[in-house]
Parts: sequence; C-alpha cells; structure tokens
Amino acid sequence: MLKVLTKPFMYPTPVIETKGPSRKKAEKAKNWTATVKKLWDYLSVKKGGIITVLFLVILSTGLSLLGPVLIGRTVDHYIVTKETEGLFALLIGILIVYVLYSAAVFLQGYIMIGIAQNTVSRLRTDLFTHLHRLPISFFDKRQSGELMSRVTNDIENVSTTLNSSVIQVFSSILMLVGTISVMLWLSPLLTVISLIIVPLMFMGMKWITNRTGVLFKSQQRNLGELNGFIEETISGQRIVKTFSQEQKVIDEFIEKNGRLRQSGFWAQTFSGFIPKLMNVLNNVSFTIIAAVGGIFALKGMITIGVIIVFAEYSRQFTRPLNDLANQFNTLLSAVAGAERVFEILAEDPESTDETEAIELEKVKGKVEFREVSFSYEKEGNTVRNISFLAEAGQMVALVGPTGAGKSTIINLLSRFYDPDNGMILIDGHNTALVKRKSLRSHMGFVLQDSFLFEGPILENIRYGRLDAADDEVIAAAKAANAHSFIMKMPEEYNTHLKQDGSGISQGQKQLLSIARAILANPTILILDEATSSIDTITELTIQEALGRLMAGRTSFVIAHRLNTIRNADKILVLNNGEIAEQGSHESLLKQKGYYYELQNNKS
Repeated sequence: MLKVLTKPFMYPTPVIETKGPSRKKAEKAKNWTATVKKLWDYLSVKKGGIITVLFLVILSTGLSLLGPVLIGRTVDHYIVTKETEGLFALLIGILIVYVLYSAAVFLQGYIMIGIAQNTVSRLRTDLFTHLHRLPISFFDKRQSGELMSRVTNDIENVSTTLNSSVIQVFSSILMLVGTISVMLWLSPLLTVISLIIVPLMFMGMKWITNRTGVLFKSQQRNLGELNGFIEETISGQRIVKTFSQEQKVIDEFIEKNGRLRQSGFWAQTFSGFIPKLMNVLNNVSFTIIAAVGGIFALKGMITIGVIIVFAEYSRQFTRPLNDLANQFNTLLSAVAGAERVFEILAEDPESTDETEAIELEKVKGKVEFREVSFSYEKEGNTVRNISFLAEAGQMVALVGPTGAGKSTIINLLSRFYDPDNGMILIDGHNTALVKRKSLRSHMGFVLQDSFLFEGPILENIRYGRLDAADDEVIAAAKAANAHSFIMKMPEEYNTHLKQDGSGISQGQKQLLSIARAILANPTILILDEATSSIDTITELTIQEALGRLMAGRTSFVIAHRLNTIRNADKILVLNNGEIAEQGSHESLLKQKGYYYELQNNKS
C-alpha cells in the first residue's frame, strides 16, 4: 500500500478480485424475477459454453486492469527517470496484454452469440410448439397479429440482449469490483475521494430506471396491439374497401401508432438520461482525481504514474456503470418481451387425454348426443339439453338463426370444446374417453372460409393425408371436380399458391378443400356453410363434389340455404341453444312449426 514516497513508486503484481456481486441486481423488478429465472433455465443448458465465456470475461477484465498498471509503471520508471533500458520490453508486454485482451473479448462474444442463438431458437420452438397445443378457446380470444408479435418481436428482443448484454453486465460487474480493489490497493484515500460521486450515480439511475421499466413494458404491449391491428386490417382488406372504411382504419392506426410512439418516446427519453448523467459524473470524477491527485503528488504522497492510473481507472470505473445503465434499459425491454412469451407458455394446453382414453380403430359413424349442455363463458348455457341420434351414413342438417348453437355442436363433436354436462358418443364410445387425435383422424372438415397454405396445389390437397401418393391426390381432385381447373393452371398441380390461396376464386378454393377432405377419407364429415359464398353455377359443381364426398359417410351440414338440405335424413332446428324441432324435411313442414316458418321466410 502506498505511503509518502521519496522515490518512484514500485508496482507489485496487482491482485484482481474476480467475485462479482449477486445477480439480484438484474432482478430488481419483483414481478420479473420469475421471468429472469426462466431465461436462465434456458441458458443453463449450455453450461460448458457459459463457463468458457465467464473464464474469458474474467481474463479480459484482468488484462484490462493490468494495462493501466503497466502504463503507470512506464511513466514512473522510464519517462520520469528518463531511463530507456527495459522500456522496449515493457512496451511489448503492454502490446501483448491489449492483444490478448482483444482476443478474449472477441472469443467471448463469438461463443456467447452461439449460446444466445441456440437459446432463442429453443425458446421460439417451444413457443410455437406450445401454441399448437393450446385449445381453440385460446385463439378465439386473441388477435393472431398480437400472437405473431410475441413469436417475432418479443423473442428478437431477448435474442439481442442475450447476444451482448449478458456478457456486458457480468464484465461490468467484474470490472467494477476489480477496479475498486486495485484503486484501494494503490491509494485508499484517493479512492474514497474519487468515489464521492457514486451515491449520485445510483440515485440518478434509480430515479430513471423506476420509470423506464413501466414504459418499456407499455411499449411492448402497444407494439403487440399495433401488430395485431395491422394483421387484422390487411387480412380484412376486402371488407375495408367494400365498405369504404379506409379512413376509419387509417385513423385507428394513427391512434394506436401514436400510443406506441408516445410510450417509445418516453421510454427512450428517460433511458437516454442515463449515459448523459454518467458522462457528466465521469468528468466530475476525472476533475476531482486530477485536482486532488496533483496536490498529493506535490506533497510526495503519490507519483505521477499513480495519478495516470487513477485517471484511467476512474474512466474504467464509470464506464462499467454507464454500460450497466445502458444495458439495463436493454434488459428491461428484453425481460418485458420474455415476460410476454412466458405468459403464453404458462397458458394451460388443451386438456390431456384421460389415462384410460382409447384409440378408435374403425369407426362406422354412429353419433349420439345425450343431454349435452355447454357455455363458452361458464355463465348461462350456449346450448342446453341437446339430444339426438345420427345413424352411420346419415346426413344431419343443422339450421337456425345466428347464435342458435349450430357451430357450438360441431365444436363439441370434434372436441375443440368439452361439454359441461351430458355425453357425446361415437359408435357407443364416450368421446371424453377417446384420444383427440384419434377422434379427429376420423373427421373431415369443409368450412365456409376454406384455408389454403402457401405452396403447390399438390401439397395443399395432400395436407389431408401426408402419406398419399401423387396418383391418390389427383384422384381426389377429380372426385372433387377440381382436376379440370387445376390442369389449366400455369404449372398444373405444381402451381404455387399464395398465402390463403389468393389468386384463385372462392369456388376453386372450396373445390380444393373438398379434394383435401376426400383424400383424408373421413368417416364423419362436417360441412359448415360450404356453399354459402359461392355463385349458383359454381354451387352446382361443388354440390356434385360434395355428393360424392358424403356418400357412405355420416355428415353434419350447417346451412342457411334450406334448399340444400331437403334430402337430409334428419334436420335439427335450433333456437336459443335448444333443439326446437327435429325430423325430415317433409315431416317438419307438416308440423308447421319453427322450421315451417323458416322455410316460408326463405322462400
């Protein structure tokens, strides 16, 4: 330790403290502690790489601390004394120290980027996989754009932070501990004087970060809402233009974009105060060291080399504080994004199959509802006491006003939802005790809004059965009356469709959906308004294809056009969530009840 000097200061080998403070500093926000822990659980899979990175961080920190000491030694032993013997060797040593420092920094960054990308890839895969395990009810209540924002923007924030901020935080903590240790070893008094500004730094950082945390979380939430609105508006562009609501959606966009701008502005503004505050206090610290160090040097208490080392260490002391402050803002944004990701991962997946759940090997198609009741919101019933029997191969039509419960019955049959009361049976088996995948493998769906994936027509049809040969796909297309228009396409079955089949007509998309269902060869077929948005001529083509598809299969048909269900074996007339009437077309007309009124109103 340095006392009053009568000759140039002799530098012993510095002892560098490598233990950093607790990580709890990064977990300051109580509601984010669990999020940080979960992120660490993902990171800790690559423990070997992390240990290597930590070793390199310690090495680079030690070399960074050693450099100024050697420079101070050069000043005191060679510049002040004007000696040259050994100077060149010392300069080479300084060069080697900084070259090794640069190499260690490069390697730790290179390895950490690999760890970060692997971690984020696993996190993104887990999130995407979990999304496909969630029940339909989850998606009914969420905007797809908002969910997309969590898979992309929020995880990208995590990626950016893990790539650099984690190393920076650990390195800064080590640098702080090491710098203070060496400064105390050189001159405790000058160290205490130079640290006078530290309380001001922490007071300023605390005041700022208390505000930025809320703002960054608000920014991520507003970004998700804006993404959801954009996705919804672009998807519904035809409706927007049909009703000339361009200005309305533009005004809504401006309002949501304004909220994002406002939260982003204040988040960045408050976070921008930190580096400016640090720079000011850094200059104050440098001034104090220069002034007080000069006085001490004149009194012979320290050497000029010590002042130079302290001046460099004062920057090395405030620089990690500045880095921590800057990285803290990035961490706030990343943890806010990670929190939104883990919110989805914490959602309960679709109920697991019962332990005694069975596989349905062969299904004839007999369907029975026994006193089934269900509500989406658990307050009041959407459907009540639904009971009916559909024999294998029968066509059952569901009719009634909007909100009567037609789609709900289909959702219950396919186990997108489970009934609150009652029982649904297929071939005498309670569907609650049948594995969902097995149950749905015997069902085929042709919906009003047929969805097609981006890719070749061939693969869109093959989606019904992935192991189908090309000849089987073509045969299904012929049965669906789709073959003729496909052959007129530029590349026939290899024609690449755009997302959701844009570029072909609604009728053509519906024919491809029917071909997909035919290829799947289901026992139970569900048709949900399959021809409601089709012109009359195209409807005849589709009806012919549907006739082939329904042959020999139990079919449930939701239709508003009552003329399309005249040949149904059984018609269920729903009203206010209950079956008002059921029977054949002729028998229901003879009753002159609710169905009779619907028929007359439609005619």
